[in-house]
Amino acid sequence: MTVPETLELKSIGAHVLLVTLNRPEASNAFNTQMAWDLIELFERLSVSANGMRVVVLTGAGDKAFCAGGDLKERKGMTDEAWQAQHLIYERMIRAVIACPLPVIGAINGAAYGGGCELTAALDFVYVSETARFAQTEVRIGIIPGAGGTQTLARAVGERRAKELILSGQMFTAQEALDWGLANRMCRAEELMDSTLAMAETIAANAPIAVRQAKQAIHKGLQMGLMDGLAFEIEAYNRTVPTDDRREGVLAFNQKRKPRFQGR
Repeated sequence: MTVPETLELKSIGAHVLLVTLNRPEASNAFNTQMAWDLIELFERLSVSANGMRVVVLTGAGDKAFCAGGDLKERKGMTDEAWQAQHLIYERMIRAVIACPLPVIGAINGAAYGGGCELTAALDFVYVSETARFAQTEVRIGIIPGAGGTQTLARAVGERRAKELILSGQMFTAQEALDWGLANRMCRAEELMDSTLAMAETIAANAPIAVRQAKQAIHKGLQMGLMDGLAFEIEAYNRTVPTDDRREGVLAFNQKRKPRFQGR
């Protein structure tokens, strides 16, 4: 994979990939290049993870996770150019959501507009006490178009999502935690260590089982209960013939840590 212009990639241990949105001069706002870089990264991970088992996503600097779409780049765009660019953003968010690996957010600052949408699209997130969130699109004449009306509503509930999206008002890290968008709030200096510790915990588990569990939860919640139960069993059955399942049982009986290979 080519080195992305707008992302910083770093391997943490053998199985965790730390991805940093790296446009701090623009509060890590999306431009077209960042969208393409994220598409390439997450579509590649869907095909070949190269040993990676968990992705952690954060923003460069200590002020912003992501300020959303870069309005300076969009200044003067024709309607046609705007819509053409947005097709790239749509593909980007779908690539993130469809990633078979767990994707955890370390939300280190402002997450406005598309940055809030990206937060809601992740599997779960830890947030700094200084993080701030807002879906500000209605204030510039559009609506969330990178999944926000769907993913934020799924995270915080329909009525809260309507309040936040229709008002465009900012909300705090504590509110994100209270309402279900965030899983944990950390002091700024502890955010990355806490997020990476959880990522390493997940990465130490059987990777096929982790991926199947993620898919069973995500897709099952979009089904009725009985269909969800049937999908869960399909996912479960994919773990039974694996070497990892046999290794897990053997390690338990031998009273040692399992050595999972993802096979």
